[in-house]
Amino acid sequence: MPRRTATMLASTLMLIALLCAGVFINVPYSEMSPGPTVNTLGEHDGEPVLQISGRKTYATTGHLNMTTVRVTSADYKMNLVEAVYGWLAHDNKVVPHDTLYPNGKTEEQSTQENAEEFSQSQESAKVAALKELKIPVKSWVIVSTVVKDTPAEGRLHAGDVIKAVDGTTVKAPDDVAKLVTKHKPGEKVVFTIVPAKEQAAAEKENRTATKTEEITITTAKSDDTGEQRAIVGISAGTDHTLPFAIDIKLADVGGPSAGLMFALGIVDKLTPGNLTGGKFVAGTGMITDDGKVGPIGGIEMKTVGARDKGAQYFLTPKDNCAAASRDVPEGLTLVKVDTIDDAMSALKDIRGGKTADLPNCTKS
Repeated sequence: MPRRTATMLASTLMLIALLCAGVFINVPYSEMSPGPTVNTLGEHDGEPVLQISGRKTYATTGHLNMTTVRVTSADYKMNLVEAVYGWLAHDNKVVPHDTLYPNGKTEEQSTQENAEEFSQSQESAKVAALKELKIPVKSWVIVSTVVKDTPAEGRLHAGDVIKAVDGTTVKAPDDVAKLVTKHKPGEKVVFTIVPAKEQAAAEKENRTATKTEEITITTAKSDDTGEQRAIVGISAGTDHTLPFAIDIKLADVGGPSAGLMFALGIVDKLTPGNLTGGKFVAGTGMITDDGKVGPIGGIEMKTVGARDKGAQYFLTPKDNCAAASRDVPEGLTLVKVDTIDDAMSALKDIRGGKTADLPNCTKS
């Protein structure tokens, strides 16, 4: 056999061997890729995404698309060949497995967490939209969760309304922690609450809950790595009563990143005209009750997915601008937003054709 032929044969066999080995070598990575986009102004699976009753709504045009990211499951075993292909592919991103599933988080735990975040994002979107329209929303501080094997277990319950701590009126969730940590571990703290059942009954009967209880709890010492402090073992949150019904009909989506686009879709349906001027606008971003827009993960995948569907403009959280600007899909304008007010101002410029005035992520 000629030497050249033998060399080529040996090289081919070695390449085949390496490829075969790569298929069987698992690596600790996961893959992210562009997921579906859904127009919050349109329909999904045959029904409107946003359904509002008890308040006049208006016809809308254009797109206000929320965007998503697909990720491999927690138990998926990526091999070396798939990892290399993912690194080379333009529309995919390979990341360390622990980035998506830290501390050995299971698929079930991740799904549950994403579902809870998605539910909370919907509520925050509704509140932020109504506040943007100056529509009053009733709010109060509640016990969001009670940690197992802590002093609050069995004494306080999720849904209890926290009226005061040690006689000091509570106005925001952060107030609870501030008042509790004024104590030393082992001291007593007094919660004035409306029990969750009483609050639920009052809401059902459209009345103000008046039955309160005082619960005295002995604080414990925090066991985390930070500065030691007094704790009772709860996290506080906010609950609301809306003046009319707003339902968001969208299944199989998780995480908090659709909040901004849901809020804008609600505003659009509750106001005459349309926010986009018929343009295709997509975007992403967490949103707080007060309309602050927060960063999200997978921004590069979301811009690709949005442009593939035809988006012309992408509302981008300010803190995601740097990452999104590294590889902007051709024909897509990244619009920097930090609040729902920023987004509303940007949409005004978009429908008015004043694109030069947009706060573009790629501009310094």
